[in-house]
Amino acid sequence: MGSAAAYARARESVLRICRGEADARTLRLEALDAIRRAVSFDAYAWLLTDPETSVGSSPLADVPCLPQLPQLIRLKYLTAVNRWTALPSPVSSLHSATGGSLSRSLMWRELLGRYDVTDIASSVYQDRFGCWGFLDLWRIGRPAFAEADIEFLGHIAGPVTAALRHALARTFVPATGGDQMSAGPVVLLLSPALEVRAQTPQTQRYLRILVPPDAEDQAPVPAGAYNVAAQLLAAEAGVDDNPPMARVHLASGRWLTLRAARMDTTPAAAGRDLAVSIEPSTASDRVSVFARACGLTPRETELLRYLAGGVGTREVARQMFVSENTVQDHLKSIFDKSTARSRRALLARALGT
Repeated sequence: MGSAAAYARARESVLRICRGEADARTLRLEALDAIRRAVSFDAYAWLLTDPETSVGSSPLADVPCLPQLPQLIRLKYLTAVNRWTALPSPVSSLHSATGGSLSRSLMWRELLGRYDVTDIASSVYQDRFGCWGFLDLWRIGRPAFAEADIEFLGHIAGPVTAALRHALARTFVPATGGDQMSAGPVVLLLSPALEVRAQTPQTQRYLRILVPPDAEDQAPVPAGAYNVAAQLLAAEAGVDDNPPMARVHLASGRWLTLRAARMDTTPAAAGRDLAVSIEPSTASDRVSVFARACGLTPRETELLRYLAGGVGTREVARQMFVSENTVQDHLKSIFDKSTARSRRALLARALGT
């Protein structure tokens, strides 16, 4: 447990970081450094999430069981105890959630117990617009997190949530040139244990962009694919009913959508392989995430969808049962929230065109 002064200094550091305009990766790395000055931890995993489905992507992780990464991700999604989608508050510890009986956690029972993990402080970063990420801090071979540690992490959850959302909003820029993605989906075939079975020729190229390996000659780790596939397993097990889908930012305004499905949909398909498709996000998918990231209201989002479909002001007013002046008022609010200065600039950002 840190001192009151250490918590205060770390909180100020996190707030300063959140007021900046760093990308999501830099934001997380700097925030972890600040957190560590007040709350000690031995390992961590911090993922961004699709704001609608809460499925993880773009991981930052330093954990001792990386060789068991597929198993770790599968168990993370299949464990109902202290799951980020069902936390009673923004932060909760595994020790507290289980009353000290860590074996109540499937992930601890089947994997983390072997690594002498004694507690996990789990934070979820969500607001009324969606879920933007989750962070697990691990204690290994040491006492559980103190109540003051959890309280500190709770105090910074709001600012970090807003900063992650704003960082995501800034990724929506008109797509630039460079390598073009395939027009159709690429596919990665996984076993129920999330072992890679097969893949289409372009799959490695997509995965290398999603999670770049440490060395050029290393095979990319399909962490994004593991996450959507694990969500499919969780949905089948009744742990969480969100769809197995995640929209992920690549670079230069480009987005990909990952989806998982069984190769066979018959009742006996539980042992069949899982197919993860990866393809450029559709206009509808982009608009949905863009609207949430910019904090648009449902009516503003509805208007944006009409504009993205090429509908003019008069027809939008008719479809929304409002006056043209009201449409203009909504549009001005969208401009303010998205920092766009014209319809053309707004649609270029939202659609990546």
